[in-house]
Amino acid sequence: MASPGSIAYPDRFYAAAAYAGFGAASPASSSAAISRFQNDVALLLYGLYQQATAGPCNVPKPRAWSPVEQSKWTSWHGLGNMPSTEAMRLFVKILEEEDPGWYSRVPEFNPQPVVDIEMHKPKEEANTVPASTNGTSSIPEPKTISENGSSMETQDKVVILEGLSTVSAHEEWTALSVSGQRPKPRYEHGATILQDKMYIFGGNHNGRYLSDLQVLDLKSLTWSKIDAKLQEGMSDSAKTAQVSPCAGHSLISCGNKFFSVAGHTKDPSDSITVKEFDPHTCTWSIVRTYGKPPVSRGGQSVTLVGRTLVVFGGEDAKRGLLNDLHILDLETMTWDDVDAIGTPPAPRSDHAAACHAGRYLLIFGGGSHATCFNDLHVLDLETMEWSRPKQQGLIPSPRAGHAGATVGENWYIVGGGNNKSGVSETLVLNMSTLAWSVVSTVEGRVPLASEGMTLLYSNYSGEDYLISFGGYNGRYSNEVYAFKLSVKLDLQSSTKDQPISDSTSRVLEPEVEISQDGKIREIAVDNADSKNRSDEANEQLLAALKAEKEELEATLNREGLQTVQLKEEITEAEARNTELTKELQAVRGQLAAEQSRCFKLEVDVAELRQKLQSLDALEREVELLRRQKAASEQAALDAKQKQGSGGVWGWLVGTPPDDSDS
Repeated sequence: MASPGSIAYPDRFYAAAAYAGFGAASPASSSAAISRFQNDVALLLYGLYQQATAGPCNVPKPRAWSPVEQSKWTSWHGLGNMPSTEAMRLFVKILEEEDPGWYSRVPEFNPQPVVDIEMHKPKEEANTVPASTNGTSSIPEPKTISENGSSMETQDKVVILEGLSTVSAHEEWTALSVSGQRPKPRYEHGATILQDKMYIFGGNHNGRYLSDLQVLDLKSLTWSKIDAKLQEGMSDSAKTAQVSPCAGHSLISCGNKFFSVAGHTKDPSDSITVKEFDPHTCTWSIVRTYGKPPVSRGGQSVTLVGRTLVVFGGEDAKRGLLNDLHILDLETMTWDDVDAIGTPPAPRSDHAAACHAGRYLLIFGGGSHATCFNDLHVLDLETMEWSRPKQQGLIPSPRAGHAGATVGENWYIVGGGNNKSGVSETLVLNMSTLAWSVVSTVEGRVPLASEGMTLLYSNYSGEDYLISFGGYNGRYSNEVYAFKLSVKLDLQSSTKDQPISDSTSRVLEPEVEISQDGKIREIAVDNADSKNRSDEANEQLLAALKAEKEELEATLNREGLQTVQLKEEITEAEARNTELTKELQAVRGQLAAEQSRCFKLEVDVAELRQKLQSLDALEREVELLRRQKAASEQAALDAKQKQGSGGVWGWLVGTPPDDSDS
């Protein structure tokens, strides 16, 4: 997003913190900030402010009886080891989403004086004046318009422009005069063109996600809103529901329908959601996909390559940056998680992507939480190998949130920002030579120098146009601009698929050259100059190619021998492994038999112990019976002896025997 005026970090952060109520000497300042915003936003701002000014949280967690302090501590502690610069950038970004005009209400950070720009603009706009001509041409002369729309020149003739085909100025941005109710200003929306109509879906406005679907008829330049519903289920009697608001998604046309892929939502799902819109029925439907889908994200790039969608990078629901690569086959609706070789781009979001020659995926720019990029990466979709080729011409400045569109071999880049200001120039990259050039430049804080805008290509009535919509550069935009490409650029891009004729001058044709390191790169050869090459140069080139071929064949033979040796070693290792496995199984069988014998012996020992215990008890009982028997015998003997001795003594003393005893 464009910065307020020319304020750079860290001054921009401190201005935002002061406006939000942080940074005062009194501890009540943070409480004032919490009351200014919703609780979750205020707590996040508090945590980012502490992270930016005091570093990672190393204070103990507050007591349970202080829930407010606990919430503030949790917000700060959850940021972990986030760098202070990243915390500053996130603080300002969240504040701008919640209160876009905050810096205009800070006296010392008022916007800079307006800067005049040159631009064609039709009369129907409220902020323009009638255009004049020089009397010899019906094409309106450029007129100077200040940023606030006031005219800088006096015009004397009215030129009414009706429709896209009446845009007469080439290689200049023209603000279109449209009718109908304009969509709500927004950025991070999705856009696509289908059958001479530009569709706009979703986006972000004041930090709120949108779900409306708007369409601009390029024939009449009239806006209209589509009352689209989400169809739940596949049958005709399926129920309909409201479409979930989203931002940071991608709209891709395919056939007579278009897809909405990924995007940030209020309640994000675990994986990417793919929706399909049918213009005939005006209904959305959730596409059922197969395979392992990518994690939910926004700010990614989605590129149509043949009948596949190539998804790269983005930012997940937890603000984590990604650099993974996924491909969705539109025939089978199956996801494929691609593991490419080479060094991939650093994790990023809000970058631009394009496909060249149906084989090469180009990634340019984008940003992390703390920096923006201007690097160019190329993925060969046949070998799935990343490379970082050298860029030619004027290398673009770092940027994120820009938009891109391809026309033949040309890739146009518009807008974006670099954490300090919006990017004003319109660039074009020749994807065959990888040479950059500047096509157009605007000045001042205009919608074309914005982040989160969209750029589309349209061939209307035989003319090539670039169409931009929306964006954010301190204020949200709903303006539509058109850029009519020159005939020269159209000729160069259209001759790509046409046969070469002698009358064609400076037509660029891709040629493949094999380098010594085996990598394939695409070079451009001037066919007119190639006819004048000498036979000697051709012979030298042929000899060099033969030498490279022989070297590659020798290398291939060496690799083949090494492969055979490795296969033999693997076979021997597998045989040894088989023998060792058999021995191990035999030992395991013996061990199992021994374990069984040991178990049986333990059972026998336990039984013998029980028998011994029973034998001891029997011996004790026998001993007791013996003692009882001996005692009984002794008692009987004593009684008998007593009876015999009593009768003799009675006879001696004269005592008569007892009759009862007889």
